[in-house]
Amino acid sequence: MHYDIDITRKNRILLEGFLDTLTLEQLNKVPEGFKNNIIWNIAHCIVTQQLLVYKLSGLEGVLSDEMIAQFRKGTKTERDLSQSEVDKIRSLLYSPIDHTEEDYNDGVFKDYKEYTVSTASILTNVDEALAFNNFHEGIHYGYILALIKAL
Repeated sequence: MHYDIDITRKNRILLEGFLDTLTLEQLNKVPEGFKNNIIWNIAHCIVTQQLLVYKLSGLEGVLSDEMIAQFRKGTKTERDLSQSEVDKIRSLLYSPIDHTEEDYNDGVFKDYKEYTVSTASILTNVDEALAFNNFHEGIHYGYILALIKAL
């Protein structure tokens, strides 16, 4: 098992815990001083992993263009999500990671388009993308904890 993919799975368990314990209203609430809510942060993690690992490798991921457009970097919460939309996000916590691990083990990630992330680090290959993704998800885990305190 690839270490960084294992860490991503463990973070997704933490994210799923929020889906298990918070109400739909709490997941959708944007507290004063914030521009996004808990469910946006969870979906954003799912989308960003696919963009960092697949799109920058010149490959198609498993997410719809609509989902990517709604939760990618630079977006914000525009509306409350329904329970069925939250359920769809829940269903995507692990399957893209499983797909990534299969593709990684099969040697699918050959090319990578260099990308400068918000910390000014430059990602040059899929291994760096997998590592940075965990840093990114950790930031959003922290945002979620702050959102919970502000509810």
